[in-house]
Amino acid sequence: MNMLLINPVAIAIGTFEVRWYGIILGLGALAGLLLAVREGKRYGLSSDFFMDLLLIGVPSAIIGARIYYVAFKWDEYKHDLLSVFKIWEGGIAIYGALIGAFIAGILYIRAKGYSFWRVADICAPSLITGQIIGRWGNFVNQEAYGGPVSEDFLRNTLHLPGWIVDQMNVQGTFHHPTFLYESLWNLLGLILLLILRRQKFLRAGELLMSYFIWYSVGRFYIEGLRTDSLAFHGPEWLASFVNGLWSPMTVTFEPGYLDPAYGNIRISQLVAILLVLAAVAIIIVRRATGAASERYLDPIINRKTGLPADAGPEETKAENGGEEHGAERTEAAPNERETTKGHEDETND
Repeated sequence: MNMLLINPVAIAIGTFEVRWYGIILGLGALAGLLLAVREGKRYGLSSDFFMDLLLIGVPSAIIGARIYYVAFKWDEYKHDLLSVFKIWEGGIAIYGALIGAFIAGILYIRAKGYSFWRVADICAPSLITGQIIGRWGNFVNQEAYGGPVSEDFLRNTLHLPGWIVDQMNVQGTFHHPTFLYESLWNLLGLILLLILRRQKFLRAGELLMSYFIWYSVGRFYIEGLRTDSLAFHGPEWLASFVNGLWSPMTVTFEPGYLDPAYGNIRISQLVAILLVLAAVAIIIVRRATGAASERYLDPIINRKTGLPADAGPEETKAENGGEEHGAERTEAAPNERETTKGHEDETND
């Protein structure tokens, strides 16, 4: 049977190449931006605010993702340092991307005078949207797949279309489309986040934490199917604990192969566990201490001006003692006093 594989290069002009991987990641970022802009308008945050956040966050995410990946694959890169920069060939880690994006986001959002929790909540659905789309870049590159499976499993059990099945044939062996599993899991997560953010009980920061919990649970179980996981050598009790949490999956799936010489604990699985625990703890502690007094549906206040984000420029200028409104108030003050006095006289009469 002839297999129709997707060319990872979308456009080639001489030696210049544009790869589908980059295009797909760009589309994911654009979709996330549009989603954040639409929700941000409800709170008076401008599209420019989110555009600037994207322009700062995306490069930071890419750098963080690459550093994270290369750090755990250093033996493969230390003799060819130029290959560290060949990100178009794949090799980034989502947790590294989140670290990079969040560092840049915290600095930018605070510099603008807003609460990080409030803006991060708005961006949570955007993050998972980017991941829904971005995983298809792995599909085109034939990477981040799971262990071997039969063609029959893909075609007749999962009922996948032929163009996906064909692409899952890597060097003559069919593999689990873990990119698809994660993309669909994240799609369900997006629906959940969109429902949650309209609930009155939701406090500031809790939509972001819900994203971390949902994504991490799915990533933990899907990661166990993969054959290219970043790993390290850890204590046997920890490896047994992680494997025990994953064991319900063995009813249907075989775990992806992990070379014992490389490691016995998948890093993404361990990080996923820690993120779930941390997210739950943050929700509990913030509620218990009163730090989560703001609700998601409350107006967003700029801490520099003390005004809601949806305050217009004229209102902001007046509140800050701007020249135009300051003059108007000064000139109007005598008339206001005279009017007030007249009313008082009439009342006394």
